[in-house]
Amino acid sequence: MKWLVMLKKFPKAPDEHKPGRPLVPNGLGVIYVIVSVIYLFIVHGLQTWTIEGWDKPSALTLASCILFGGFMGLLDDWMDIRWRYKALFPLIAAIPLVVIREGETTMSTYIFGKMDFGPAYYFIIVPLIVTITTNVVNQLGGLNGLETICPSIILTGLVITSIIHGRKESTLLYVPILILYLLAYYNFRGKIFVGNIGSFAFGVTLAAYAIIANIEQTLAISILPYIFNSALIIINIFFLKRRPKLTMNGLTLKASHKRSLVTLIAYYYPTTERRIVALIALLFTISTAAAVIVSIT
Repeated sequence: MKWLVMLKKFPKAPDEHKPGRPLVPNGLGVIYVIVSVIYLFIVHGLQTWTIEGWDKPSALTLASCILFGGFMGLLDDWMDIRWRYKALFPLIAAIPLVVIREGETTMSTYIFGKMDFGPAYYFIIVPLIVTITTNVVNQLGGLNGLETICPSIILTGLVITSIIHGRKESTLLYVPILILYLLAYYNFRGKIFVGNIGSFAFGVTLAAYAIIANIEQTLAISILPYIFNSALIIINIFFLKRRPKLTMNGLTLKASHKRSLVTLIAYYYPTTERRIVALIALLFTISTAAAVIVSIT
């Protein structure tokens, strides 16, 4: 089959948690970037030509953000950039949202209710949302399926929330979410890796869409497992100078410490790679379901 021939042309990376460390095609996140951007350009054209009075460039804005995110991830795949530098990459991906003034300056908060942040929303809140979301998404990985299943769950929750509230922006995610499901299927089975180009693009998509559809609160609740994972990693690396690491005993993954969400589970419940991924996916399902429920209450 032609797609199998194409896979052979992608660079290979070892599957660290499989016996024999087999080489797997890496960087398949580029498929998500290309297909999503083409779809969004088509959506923009159809909206402009067929919907009278439609003047919102939301599809082009999201396409630009995904392109920036994908390119930043590609640079990291090529150059293996240090975290202290690539942590600032998402600021570039936030440029289209800031320049085009996407989203609404009035945002729901948990303590003060709805607040109008005015210009500060575009120059402070938007870059923060994009930077934090993209980085926390990029930090949860290393096991087959983590980079794709977790974002797909959150993206599903964002679409459901948009539909519930009658937001037309939900059409922007129809094809991207299908491509993400497809990549998640093969990634979970250990057939492909999406690379940093994928994880960066997924994170930017979550943040940019939440801003465009004005459902930042739903995003904030949905990514709580990501934030917990990043908090553990940052505390251990920057303050204790310790990095998370898994050990293998046959097909069972173990950890002698609790320095990330993955090692926390492997510490208390040594089990197979797929079960750990399934448990983490369950956490994201719970947080995303809670986010959708909160949005309608």
